[in-house]
Amino acid sequence: MATQTFFDFNAMIVELERLEQQERKVSAIRRQLHDRLDSFPNEATQVKERKISDARRALHKRIDALKAELDIWGR
Repeated sequence: MATQTFFDFNAMIVELERLEQQERKVSAIRRQLHDRLDSFPNEATQVKERKISDARRALHKRIDALKAELDIWGR
């Protein structure tokens, strides 16, 4: 394993914070779409919700991987 620098560690923390902020925004959009689907279900909104949900899952994977890497460092 390559030696990590303090800069790398800080960059990872900044990236994690950025991803978590992005995840909160995507989750808010997803909640709005769910509310819309509850009151007026339609195919177009379902397609948007699926895309947002896929993006949210991808963000969760990236966040989890970054957290795991930071945990190795004893964050």
